[in-house]
Amino acid sequence: ISRAARQAEFPARFQLIAAMNPCPCGHLGSPLRACRCTPDGVARYQGRISGPLLDRIDLQVEVPAVPPDVLASKPDGEPSAAIALRVAVARDRALARQGCTNAALSGDALDQHCALEAPATKFLQTAAARLGWSGRGFHRVLRVARTIADLSGGAAITVAHLAEAIQYRRVLAAQ
Repeated sequence: ISRAARQAEFPARFQLIAAMNPCPCGHLGSPLRACRCTPDGVARYQGRISGPLLDRIDLQVEVPAVPPDVLASKPDGEPSAAIALRVAVARDRALARQGCTNAALSGDALDQHCALEAPATKFLQTAAARLGWSGRGFHRVLRVARTIADLSGGAAITVAHLAEAIQYRRVLAAQ
């Protein structure tokens, strides 16, 4: 915490998983039911979550309603055990490279381990300018992109990794 030219550091390592509806009635953007909310009502509802709080949430994902027939069917996709293994390998890769997880990177370590080539740098700078990110938001996207690169087995962060990381920012603002 930095206040009045003083800094204090408190242990606060945790994982926040939260959910909310996109509007008061819960149907904004739903193909199954029409939203009954006014644009002002949606803006007021979404405005209850502050920008600085959203800025501190690394991954923001819209989860649309799933039709009942899909819920009743056998799930597609990769088994959880395979995903867990891939995550463990990516985490080990980060620990071997920098001695900490990507989420813990800051300052010089962030610059060193998340270095970008010219096209990726230009892409990230353009996105940050167009989307009006804070410095905190910029660095969070960079850390998420580093993790995506690790999950894919890549040594360098590419434009594709950055594009995927950018998709996880500010879901509410895009509604």
